[in-house]
Amino acid sequence: MYLNAIGAYLPEAVVDNQYFEELNNLTDEWIVSRTGIRERRKAAPHENTQTMGIAAVQEALPRLPYGVEEVDLIVGATYTPHDTIVTLGHAIQHSIDVHDIPVVTISAACSSLVNAVEIVQGYFALGKATKALVVASEHNTAYNVETDEKAGHLWGDGACALFISKERQTDSDIHIVDVLTGGAATRGKATESVTLKPLAKGIIMPNGRDVFIHACQYMPKATIDIMERNRLNMDDIDYVIPHQANLRITNNVAETLRLPAHKAVSNVEYLGNTGCAGCGIGLWEKKEKLQKGQRLIITVFGGGYSYGAMLLEV
Repeated sequence: MYLNAIGAYLPEAVVDNQYFEELNNLTDEWIVSRTGIRERRKAAPHENTQTMGIAAVQEALPRLPYGVEEVDLIVGATYTPHDTIVTLGHAIQHSIDVHDIPVVTISAACSSLVNAVEIVQGYFALGKATKALVVASEHNTAYNVETDEKAGHLWGDGACALFISKERQTDSDIHIVDVLTGGAATRGKATESVTLKPLAKGIIMPNGRDVFIHACQYMPKATIDIMERNRLNMDDIDYVIPHQANLRITNNVAETLRLPAHKAVSNVEYLGNTGCAGCGIGLWEKKEKLQKGQRLIITVFGGGYSYGAMLLEV
């Protein structure tokens, strides 16, 4: 598989830590020391998961090397839906006006982007599609409980869009070499550590320590597994983009992998936790600086203890 174009969208509104100091008496120093987050983006009242996803697609279109009408599969990825019937995927289909193609929206918490790419891989393998559009979009602030002192300050909004083809389209395509995913819902407090129950309190994280421990275990595990499957070692990898949840987690993952700090891509400091869109946004931010032959691994972990990794080669 090949990544032909990538787009992203970030809302204009910036919420800094002072907001939470006034709301919850959480100081900037306290938040930064525990999460690394200094500010995050917040969707405007007229924005939602679908509008942000559409904007990310539009941002990518000028770089798409073929007509958007050639897309024959759309996979949306989100755990913060605007509409559970007219899903993110269907909103994207309507926006690009491509008729009668498979459209699905999936949720696997913060690993959903990698799960969505694996779904594309399956469609390609079965000969059911040749050009796909994956859109990951999170409207965390729509569900966030800002007064929650444990997790209210973590969340940001944003979206990314990945156009993926079965065959190479241009010399600038990024090769998606391998994808793996897994579920670890039998581990620790997986089914209660972080939840989003729309009819209850929204996003809450009563067992953040358990999330931290397992994220620090499973993202290195997924990274090592995908390297071993492809007969690579850490010296062969130029960048790792871990799920953008917490800078302490990113640093812990890098330390476990013995990865130099400059090779760990991070945007959580200024975007907050943008859920399953975070790694895609990180790739979008990094793409212009990548050089031919470089390899990247995206590694993810999410609520319910979903996890995965994706190996890319420029």
